[in-house]
Amino acid sequence: MATQNAQMAHKVEVVAEVKTRIEAASASIVSEYRGLSVAEMAELRNALTAAGGDYRIFKNTLVRRAIDGGEYQPLSEYLNGPSALTFVQGDISAVAKALRDFSRTNPHLVIKGGLADGSLLTSSDLAALAELPPREVLLARLAGALAAPMQQMAGLLQALPRNLAYGISALIEQREAGGETLPAPEAAEASVAEAPAAEAPSAEAPAPAEEAPAGEQPVEAVAEAAGSAEEATE
Repeated sequence: MATQNAQMAHKVEVVAEVKTRIEAASASIVSEYRGLSVAEMAELRNALTAAGGDYRIFKNTLVRRAIDGGEYQPLSEYLNGPSALTFVQGDISAVAKALRDFSRTNPHLVIKGGLADGSLLTSSDLAALAELPPREVLLARLAGALAAPMQQMAGLLQALPRNLAYGISALIEQREAGGETLPAPEAAEASVAEAPAAEAPSAEAPAPAEEAPAGEQPVEAVAEAAGSAEEATE
């Protein structure tokens, strides 16, 4: 009786562990390990750990119990035969690549499928994910694609003054080819400089003499008239 209780408690712990791990993972991948040796499985675990995966083996019945009725239940489709779960903690493409690379040298490892973001993944889907470059490379490419239009815009802005000069030069050549004579740059500058000087009044011109007000006689004429009057009196 005690043994049965212990076994039951162990199963409950395993079911709880599967639930915790699968809910914490960003994706889960099911593979079959039939025929792999203990050394090969240890090598596989190390490769998956380096890629961000956690390789675990549970009984299929306990895994089914853990995912029954939840969003991870579609995984039960792959729980046939000796199955292992790889819980993805990082980049799913890196984990899929580690599984693929190991299966190439160890054909006993069979990648069945997985589940990511509520979507069921087939073995073909995982093979396609394995071909993707690492996440850091994808982010670098995205940053480069976003920076390219800004660099092109900067080049266009720098080219505006140069293109404007080319346009003005082409316009001048076109007008000269049509027979129009355009003033030389030196002559145009000289005419602009002489125009204000011609319009300014001459500072050396003598000021006009002030005219005496009407009704007033010059002082010399008044003195002469007074002298004549005195002589006539004598």
